[in-house]
Amino acid sequence: MPLDSGFGALDTSAPSTPAAQIIQQFTAKESVYRAALDNYTYERSVKIETINDDDKIDGQYFQVSDISFNPDGRRVEHVVEAPPNSLERVIMTPADFSDIQERLPFVLTKEDAGEYDITYVGKQKIDEVDTYVFDIKPKTIEKKKRYFQGRIWVDQHDLQIVVTNGKNVPDDLRKGHEDLSLPFVTYRQQIDGKYWFPVYTHGDGTLHFSAGNGYLSDDVHMRETVKYTNYKQYHSNVRVIFEGQDISKGQQPSPNGQQNGQQQPEQGAPPQQGKPQ
Repeated sequence: MPLDSGFGALDTSAPSTPAAQIIQQFTAKESVYRAALDNYTYERSVKIETINDDDKIDGQYFQVSDISFNPDGRRVEHVVEAPPNSLERVIMTPADFSDIQERLPFVLTKEDAGEYDITYVGKQKIDEVDTYVFDIKPKTIEKKKRYFQGRIWVDQHDLQIVVTNGKNVPDDLRKGHEDLSLPFVTYRQQIDGKYWFPVYTHGDGTLHFSAGNGYLSDDVHMRETVKYTNYKQYHSNVRVIFEGQDISKGQQPSPNGQQNGQQQPEQGAPPQQGKPQ
């Protein structure tokens, strides 16, 4: 799915609601989303491919996992399908698996927002969804930490991220130790009429390794596809608690932490419900 598929023209005029207030509201709602996701099981499939000069697949990593809970209520991953890994020109690193689990389905909570510069870009319609558009980048990069850098689209009505486009940073550029990541795009869909959960991630590009890495090619064309399916509530009656409030029925937290019913959309907008190495 190309990034421009279904994207309307970008309106760069100032929003009627101050951008700082929008950021405060959507990062609070992303915290709610993060808590809600911890109450769901789902299936995740991961496919990493290397492409040769003839545009043919010459190596593949594929794994399907059930993300569920053990009898003690702790989240676990159970591998249900994993054919032999045939990647030869690259290797999967711990950073790769961490990115797949934590950063491809990027979440920008109010707790993490202080680590990023968040810049309002404009408003844009994606299919029938009216969105706010923001560019984000880490303010500083701490050693041994990974961040997202790129662009996000936030639903004006539900105040949750619906599309993420960028890459995970920083890359490790040390010769002989390179750990590089592909740019990617992640799409979310609304689940249970309340939460925008990730359903599809795709990355495609060429990673440039330094010469002399032995088994690694200097340039490797790669594709990455991650699918998230079969979302189900773990508990029959899920309660999502945010700052002491039960917001399970879809009410939005206000900036001061009090419930205020559904967030109103932007004036005039209808309610809308590298692969690293």
